[in-house]
Amino acid sequence: MSIPATHAGHEHRSRPPTMERSCDVAVIGGSAAGLAAALQLARQRRSVLVVDDGSPRNAPAAHMHGYPGYDGAPPTALPAAGREEVRRYGGEVLTGRVSAVRRGEGGRFRLDLTGGHSLSARRVLAATGLTDDLPPIEGLLDQWGRAVVHCPFCHGFELRDRSVVQIVSQPLGLHSTPLWRHLTGRLTVVLHDPTGIDDVALAGLRAAGVPVENTEVSRIVSGADGHLRGVELVDGRLLPADAVAVGPRFRARAETLAGVGLRTTAHPSGAGDFLEVDQVGATAVPGIYAAGNLTDPSLQVLPSAAQGSQVGAMIAFSLAAEDLDDTVRRSGERADWEHRYSGPDRAWSTNPNGSLVIEAGDLPPGRALDVGTGEGADALWLAERGWSVTATDISGNALARVRTAASERGLDITLLRVDANDPDPYGGEVFDLVSLQYGSFTRTPDQRGLRSLLAAVAPGGTLLVVHHDLSPSREPVDVATQTRMFDPQAYVGVDEIAAALAARPGTWQIECHQTRPRPVGAVSTHHIDDVVLRARRRG
Repeated sequence: MSIPATHAGHEHRSRPPTMERSCDVAVIGGSAAGLAAALQLARQRRSVLVVDDGSPRNAPAAHMHGYPGYDGAPPTALPAAGREEVRRYGGEVLTGRVSAVRRGEGGRFRLDLTGGHSLSARRVLAATGLTDDLPPIEGLLDQWGRAVVHCPFCHGFELRDRSVVQIVSQPLGLHSTPLWRHLTGRLTVVLHDPTGIDDVALAGLRAAGVPVENTEVSRIVSGADGHLRGVELVDGRLLPADAVAVGPRFRARAETLAGVGLRTTAHPSGAGDFLEVDQVGATAVPGIYAAGNLTDPSLQVLPSAAQGSQVGAMIAFSLAAEDLDDTVRRSGERADWEHRYSGPDRAWSTNPNGSLVIEAGDLPPGRALDVGTGEGADALWLAERGWSVTATDISGNALARVRTAASERGLDITLLRVDANDPDPYGGEVFDLVSLQYGSFTRTPDQRGLRSLLAAVAPGGTLLVVHHDLSPSREPVDVATQTRMFDPQAYVGVDEIAAALAARPGTWQIECHQTRPRPVGAVSTHHIDDVVLRARRRG
């Protein structure tokens, strides 16, 4: 787990089994709609946590179509790009699953996550999409997303002039038939369940020369090579086919919202349900919004993204209006870390980080800047060795603990409550040692925080960055049982800092950049290796 530098990471005495984080907006679902909304909100300087369980509706398909710039790309390409764009502005995408949404304290919402974790959010956006319920026909699911398709806009061009059998199993089934007829002259319609089918529409198809079979389907037949052979009817006939078109029923994925009293509504087509919202994406529960095909089953990827972007903007308006009424400019990130340090117990031990002790132990005392000091163990250790220390943190609660500890030890430490991404977080001052231990600050496209960090190192001074080895965080996680509570890629990491130094060899000399075991005696339940970066600013 990555610990952001706006609160320091010191060795844990006893890591709690669960965690609660605070944010402005929690987004449930990290596909087109959810990520588009998150991007809007992150650019409005709102803290956004997207929780995604990696189960998009279009996962079975090999390609997506109709989205400019991504036509023909794998379905994973768009969300991958979207996640990176959200992270560029400090938004986080958490791998995990929301099990329930409930009302919290102070008008907020509590989201229960797998692993026993939770989020506290001012607003919630549900972008969970739909689940397709296929007719119970043998072999249909095996070919779903390959030779069995449902959308002529998504798959039709690739099936032009091919042999297509369309299986109709519900009243909306004939809705796409005119499109399939135009795409191929080799279309056969099978009325697997003719209940509610429009006789006038059927007459029109027959008059246009489209073969219509009024009989049930027995199974979908595939060859030994796995390729589709055709559709077998209950009378034993086999209709050869290159592809099968089917209109599944759809089920809105809104179960997590039941705890706040939200229920889905039957769709007028009779083919499924959806979650009702107003023109700005607001549900019947103030503060909870929804976007994407959860709210309109007809939305494909592009209009889902467009709606998500619009709803994200509306949520930003609602938060800004609330803050204006309260005459405050709230920082969701600051609230998150204040919450982390609000309990009666220390979050970290009183010991300094071992890598700091090793790397800075022989440096002559001077002026030191401890960025993201947390409860101040590193700052106290430096001060006791004669350094003139300035310690910064985004959390006033954390700095209060440093102030108390410094007073008890008779130490004079300058404390600054700042965000590393503030315009001038360190007042233009420079230091002989700038220390950033086990953390990072949120990313911005202009690298404001990184530039301020480097500018704080005096000529001849030392920059010391120690970070977790993030290799374990890249391992797969079972979202049914666990949620990862931080997204390291939303924060400036040690490799990004090293790259900035390497790009200026006339200014910086990198003395050490290596991964090595944590020093003996360090206590950690979440990582065993450090990444240590030490550099000297040339005089």
